[in-house]
Amino acid sequence: MAGRECYHCKQWVEEGQTHDCWTTTEAALTNDLSEDLREAWERLRETAADFGEQRIYASHNSIMFARKSAYCFVRPKRSFLEMWIFLGRPLKAPQVRKAEATSKTKFGNLIQIRHRDEVEAPITDWLREAYEFGGVQAAKAPAKKAVRRGRSSAPPAAKRTARARGPKRAARPRR
Repeated sequence: MAGRECYHCKQWVEEGQTHDCWTTTEAALTNDLSEDLREAWERLRETAADFGEQRIYASHNSIMFARKSAYCFVRPKRSFLEMWIFLGRPLKAPQVRKAEATSKTKFGNLIQIRHRDEVEAPITDWLREAYEFGGVQAAKAPAKKAVRRGRSSAPPAAKRTARARGPKRAARPRR
């Protein structure tokens, strides 16, 4: 049979068969989770969904939680759920594995969840804070102002020297 191997996922694709390995779903990402991790995922998703209007969608290897921009994402791994929460501050707690600046105003905080019982305070409190931070930050996004990146080649007109203006012209005779 004629066909080809997908360069990305290494799956054999028959000739004429459609194949899109980049399209992914929550179900596909959580399909192979253990029972404990599946319960933890369901509780986490339910908790976040109860906060209010948002988009929850799968993107490559992650499940994103977003208002105007992502405030959290979860990467299902074999033995834990890798959750990144974006806040205006780094978290300092035993549950936080890493905190790093992701922009001038945001810090990404890495938390590993291994069991359903871990999806409770303070993690749910941080998740709510991130949800609210994402909405406030989007509302307060300042308009970009023009930034002068350097000096122009000529000084302002009022401050030009005689040399920069050029030689004086003789006045024309009146007729």
